[in-house]
Amino acid sequence: MLFLRTAALSRRGLAALRGPPAGCAASRLTATYVQGQSPEPRIREYFYYIDHQGQLFLDDTKLKNFVTCFKDKKFLVFFFSRLRPNQSGRYQEDFPFLSPCGRERNFVRCDDRPVVFTHLLQSPAGSPGVPGALELLSYCGGAELLSAPFRPEALYMHPVSGRVYHPCSESEGTVGLVRSALAIELSPFFVYAAEHGQSEQPTHFLWGGQKHTLTDELAGCFPAAEETGGQ
Repeated sequence: MLFLRTAALSRRGLAALRGPPAGCAASRLTATYVQGQSPEPRIREYFYYIDHQGQLFLDDTKLKNFVTCFKDKKFLVFFFSRLRPNQSGRYQEDFPFLSPCGRERNFVRCDDRPVVFTHLLQSPAGSPGVPGALELLSYCGGAELLSAPFRPEALYMHPVSGRVYHPCSESEGTVGLVRSALAIELSPFFVYAAEHGQSEQPTHFLWGGQKHTLTDELAGCFPAAEETGGQ
């Protein structure tokens, strides 16, 4: 993992991703840490952040943008394919996910969800919306190597935030966020009840020549306070 991280970092200026000086810890979280710390012999710990665009950063990167995010596909596939809930007993509250690699512990927190779907991919013989064509939602820069089958009926629009979500694997949190740019592309295909218009939740999704009834199966994955707008 260290080799892959180094390769990814070499594609851009190291200064942009360099964390605080040695001995300094992150101050915007309740947890404190030093990148690369060794709490036990031969164990190293690193800390990462995933934004709502699905971009991965070292957590203590000050300017988080396309220039400073990790972009090496091999590294991203390696990292996200090992992502799981953090049950290590360390930093679980502040970094709820973990991507382990041998003796490295890579702790992860995110703006919304760790899986952010960024592109809708078509099978070589398929085209958008064609019945029977294999369609995949890819996430976090991994293209077809990080993807989930697209299930149009399972799309869920959050009633408060308006963000769109789609199922992902249980190990990755069950719910994946659809990046805003992709959600905008999909938005014309949502159908709303005539009596309410777009003031209420969509009821159907038009795709592949079919009118899919939205299952809202992801609604139960959000706290009741989020659903009602309460805090």
